[in-house]
Amino acid sequence: MEGTNENEPTPLGEFGEFGLIEHLTSNVLLNRENSILGVGDDAAIIAKGKKDIVVSTDMLVEGVHFDLLYTPLKHLGYKAVIVNLSDIYAMNAQPEQITVSLGLSNRFSVEAMEEFYEGIKLACELYNVDLIGGDTTSSQSGLVISITAIGRQEEKKIVRRSGAKENDLICLSGDLGAAFAGLQILEREKNIFESNEKIQPDLSGKDYILERQLKPEARKDIIQLLEKAEVIPTSMIDISDGLSSELLHISKASNVGVQIYEDKIPIDPATISAFEELNLSALTAALNGGEDYELLFTIPLEAHDKAKAMEDVTIIGHITDAASGNQLIGKGGQAMELQAQGWKSV
Repeated sequence: MEGTNENEPTPLGEFGEFGLIEHLTSNVLLNRENSILGVGDDAAIIAKGKKDIVVSTDMLVEGVHFDLLYTPLKHLGYKAVIVNLSDIYAMNAQPEQITVSLGLSNRFSVEAMEEFYEGIKLACELYNVDLIGGDTTSSQSGLVISITAIGRQEEKKIVRRSGAKENDLICLSGDLGAAFAGLQILEREKNIFESNEKIQPDLSGKDYILERQLKPEARKDIIQLLEKAEVIPTSMIDISDGLSSELLHISKASNVGVQIYEDKIPIDPATISAFEELNLSALTAALNGGEDYELLFTIPLEAHDKAKAMEDVTIIGHITDAASGNQLIGKGGQAMELQAQGWKSV
């Protein structure tokens, strides 16, 4: 660019608001048939089609939801898309389009935003989603990210939180606690580095939990398994705030009780090892840590064999009547009331 040193970051002001959007989205292609018009006009156009539209919006704020000291911008762009797609899958729908809006401070360069958009584009490519619009504005409080995801599904196949019935099985994809373990390790190493910059971070052997925190995946494979097995969950939610919190959402929305078993909750050995190192309870983190973006769903009892046959799905309990409350049955058989708890980093 004329007047800019090749080795120096390009200020955002070199492009202006509309020029920046055009620059960052210049190589974005629309792949879905119902994406009629994307970036470049006053609004996008999506063909109506025969399915209901499902919409979800999430906002991520620097210093609250992410720390750029240890979060690569490409990973952040990817994760920002994934957390929204996960919400669409949690409705048993297929995400098809996203919009991306950013609040940017002048400490970010054009090159930094190019890196961020590389992550967005990679997520769109892997999940077959079109980027169809967005906005940028100035921010005095760091980076603010707002993404809206749009999906579709036949009305009869859309799953809400409110459909769980007594005796339904409670199912869970993947394993829990890894993302929170990754966050705790990153925060610990950050604190050590800030107290003594000569000490380099020690992240050896932590690949799994770090990836679960920095580059999570949405469980579109589980939606595909359910479709193949011809099973429509009675209720479903994604694990963004911890297993306990999400179970309580289903309990309240469906007016039922839940009963899960401690020895059925899947926790990866790498996660258990990390929490032993941190002197924290892996079970408590699995119940309350959040950011796992696994799918928690209920299915009729008669679909038990189909659920057992699904790869990476665990039956962790069952739905009870509302009067029975929400319980965790410990390994010794003792019943404990499920409660949603907040967490603070170490």
